[in-house]
Amino acid sequence: MKIVDFHCDVLSKIQLDRNLNFKSDNGLDVNLERMEQGGVLLQCFAIFLSERLGPPGIEHIMEQLDLYQERIAAVGIELVRNTADLDRVVASGERAGMLSIEGADGLEGDLFYLRLCYERGVRFLGITWNNANWAADGVMEPRNGGFTRKGLELVQTCHELGIILDVSHLSQKGFWELVELSESAKRPFIASHSNAYHICPHARNLQDEQIRAIIESGGRIGVTFVPWFVNDSSVVHSEDLLPHIDHICQLGGEKHIMFGSDFDGIDTHIDDLRHAGDYCRWVETLLKYYPEELVNGWLSGNALEFLRKWIPQGK
Repeated sequence: MKIVDFHCDVLSKIQLDRNLNFKSDNGLDVNLERMEQGGVLLQCFAIFLSERLGPPGIEHIMEQLDLYQERIAAVGIELVRNTADLDRVVASGERAGMLSIEGADGLEGDLFYLRLCYERGVRFLGITWNNANWAADGVMEPRNGGFTRKGLELVQTCHELGIILDVSHLSQKGFWELVELSESAKRPFIASHSNAYHICPHARNLQDEQIRAIIESGGRIGVTFVPWFVNDSSVVHSEDLLPHIDHICQLGGEKHIMFGSDFDGIDTHIDDLRHAGDYCRWVETLLKYYPEELVNGWLSGNALEFLRKWIPQGK
C-alpha cells in the first residue's frame, strides 16, 4: 500500500543543520531510505521558520525552497505542482513531494511574495502557527482573534491562485471566518495535522463542529502522530490513534481522513511510529481492525482524490 503524508518538518530541520543528509541520515524522521522502507509515495514538506532564525522573512522561505531542490529533489523526490505531475508519480510509483508553508509570517504581509512562492511550487498554506501573525491569530493566542484585513486579502489571493488553506494552527474565530470565506469561494480547506478534541482535549485538536465543517467543505483531516495530541499517557502506542479515527468516522468523515505525521517537527514519538519507515507497521495495525478499502482510502486514496480535484490542472 502506498502512503501520502501531509506534514513533516524536514526542511526546517535541514535549514538549522546543513550536515543532515536527506538520503539516509537517521537524524531525520523522514529521509529517502525511510520513505522507501515505509512505502511513502508522496510527502508534503512544510516550510516552517524556526524562532532560531530571528525575525521571519521571505529570505528564510526562499532558502528552504532552495534546500528542497538541492537536498530533496536532487535525490529523486520530484516536486508535484499539478495533476499531470501527480498522475505521473502515481503511475510510476516514484517517490515525490509537495510544498506547504506553515505560518504566513515569512511572507511579510506582501502578496507578491505569496505569488512568488506559488510559482516556486507551494500549493498549501497554514495561515498561522500557534501564535498571532500579520494575517490572523493562532490557536494558542489568548485573545482568539480572527483575520486581519490583510489576512482576508491573503485568503482571497490563495483562493484565486489555487493555494489550499490549512487550519491546523488557526484560532477558533479564524476557523469559522474561513468557513464562511471558503463557502463563498466554493473552495475546501484542510487540517493537515490535527486529531479529535473529543478524544484528546488539546487546543490543537479539532472540535466536532470543526470536523463536520471540514467534511461539509469537501476538505481533508490529517490524523497526526504527535503523542500529546493522541492522549496524555507517558507512552503512546499507534493503537491509541484508533479512537480518533473512529470518532471522525462517526461524524461522517471516513472518506475525509488522511495522515499528517508531523515527523521532524516533534522530539517525542508514538513508540511504534518513530519515523517514516514505521508506516509499514501502521498499515499492519490498521488492517487488523478495518477493511482494506477503508485503509487504502486513509493511507492515500482520500488524499489523492482531493489533490486531483483541487491542485492546478496541467500537463
